Formats: sequence, structure tokens, C-alpha cells
Amino acid sequence: MSSAARAFLALERRTTGLATVGACAMLAAASVLGMMQIVTRFVLEQPAEWTEMLVRFSLVWMVFLGIPAAFRYGAMLSVDVLHRWSGPRVRRLLEWAAALASLVLIGVIIWWGWDYAVRGRVQTMAALQEVSMFWAYLALPVGGAFSVLAIVANLIDPMRQELETAQ
Repeated sequence: MSSAARAFLALERRTTGLATVGACAMLAAASVLGMMQIVTRFVLEQPAEWTEMLVRFSLVWMVFLGIPAAFRYGAMLSVDVLHRWSGPRVRRLLEWAAALASLVLIGVIIWWGWDYAVRGRVQTMAALQEVSMFWAYLALPVGGAFSVLAIVANLIDPMRQELETAQ
């Protein structure tokens, strides 16, 4: 493996790690906000409408920041049976086909996600009038950018960990 490939994989490891930490933080935020919503609605009988919007916001960010880790560990676009039954050349062809299809899909998500974010910057969240929808829609191109790095890294250095854990 060349030094450029090693440097790229090191960069991808850091970016995917950062995205995973962000996804975990968004899951924690959604959980705390969900509990807060329950307490304010049913215990205090004073519902905080803004928590529902922030839970949705957090979950969208969690999903799009979690996708790069799934791509990196080979758990997204999986063709397990063909991969197991094929020889090394066909396996590599399958990996390239899956990577190219994934890159096309992520490219569409980045393109339209950025378009939605730009168009949504004048729109505000229903319960949070001071927060632009730009920040919610921005999850798509940001998660997509992290995903591109993970897809290319998985092509360079495949990690098919889902095969070891599948039963």
C-alpha cells in the first residue's frame, strides 16, 4: 500500500471517527430531549413543543453522521452471498460496482441536500422561530461528504466486518 493510500486511510479514520462521535452525541441529545419532553408534558403538564423539533433534528443528524461508519465497515450496500461464492476477481468487481453505485447515490444526496439547505435557510423551524431549517438540511451534504471518504476508504482497504458477525 502506498504512502498516499495510508495517509488517506488515516484521514478517513479520523473523519469517520469524528462523524461517529457526532452521531453518538446526536443520539444522546435526542434521548435527553425525549425524556425532557415526557417530563414537561406528563409530569409538569407544561409541554415544551420545541423539544419535539430538536429530537427530529438530532435524529436526522444522527442518521447522516452514522452512515460513514456503516459504509466503512462494509455494512451498507452488501452483496454477501455473491461475495462469498465468488473468486477474488469477481469479488473486486462487486466491490467496485457497489462503491460506484454508493458514490452516485451519495452524490445525489449531497447535491440535493445542499440545494435544500440553501433554499431552506429562509424557512424557520415550527417551534423554534429563530432557527433556520438550513441547519437541519445541512445534515445531508455533511453526512454525504463524510460518506464519500468512507466509501473510497472501504474500496482501498475493505473491512467486511458484517460477514464475521452475521449468523
